[in-house]
Amino acid sequence: MRPTAICVALVFSVITGSSLAEAQQAGKVARLGWLINGSPSSTSPDVVNRNAFLGQLRELGYVEGQNLVIERRFAEGRMERHRAFLDELVRLKVDSIFAAGDQVIQMAKDATSTIPIVMLACDALATGLISSLAHPGGNVSGVTCITSELSVKRADLLHQTVPTLQRLAVLYNPADPHAVLEMKHTREIAEAWKVPVQPLELRDPDQLDALFALMKKERASALLTIGDNLTLFNRAAIVRRATQNRLPAMYGFREFVDDGGLISYGVNLPVMFRQAAFYVDKILKGAKPADLPVEQPTKFELVINLKTAKALGLTIPPSLLARADEIIQ
Repeated sequence: MRPTAICVALVFSVITGSSLAEAQQAGKVARLGWLINGSPSSTSPDVVNRNAFLGQLRELGYVEGQNLVIERRFAEGRMERHRAFLDELVRLKVDSIFAAGDQVIQMAKDATSTIPIVMLACDALATGLISSLAHPGGNVSGVTCITSELSVKRADLLHQTVPTLQRLAVLYNPADPHAVLEMKHTREIAEAWKVPVQPLELRDPDQLDALFALMKKERASALLTIGDNLTLFNRAAIVRRATQNRLPAMYGFREFVDDGGLISYGVNLPVMFRQAAFYVDKILKGAKPADLPVEQPTKFELVINLKTAKALGLTIPPSLLARADEIIQ
């Protein structure tokens, strides 16, 4: 099926004409805890996703300071900060917690079994965050990107881009359960091609220089970066080093390509954030996470940066260009 430039809108329940006041206790101000991996700055890498989420909440009738208080907690790229933030949100007895990324969602599950958690996950079912898509169980529901199933597709697209692939470097966060799964699937397909894989564990952005030095030392011919909160927040630094080392690279999110990366295949994150806002709305109106089926995209976007390809001396196969949803000149 030909991928499209915009993730297909997932099926949502029709929003009725009933007002928020009818659905909540009269006069109650809802309190939402929101774990943000970025910074409060308007130039933070995640600001587009944040605006998509907030914009959808406004369309659903939520006005901060009137019927909604958002307890924002900014980790600024330091994943370990989320645990303390979660303890704080639990003490505040927020009505719901919104968490993005499998590692953070698991932290939220560990922190509370009673406060409803709205998730934006990479692979919620495969990593055990939920029991099933139709009946998630527990206190977690939302949307999931099923990205581990895309591992083979991403590796294949990169191989088509670099047909002379001799050694594949894979950069991933070993603390994120979905990233570990995607690493496993990527290794399996590379082994089927008899292409050696160089797994590179990224736990802290300060490791990037050393990890890229290892890629150079081991003569990696291409890089696959597995997308999660850590790599996405540090995408500009990753893309810059890949370009400096003349490494063709595949990414899981188009944001990397917007920042100068070569090629990406995955979901449209702003669309996913807007979809998650519907779950916040339903839960604040009294729905139970266990009763809300988890939704997932069925189409994905292929984005290619021809400017980067030219800088790397690569000729993108016409077959890939024909399939691309967007080409950045």
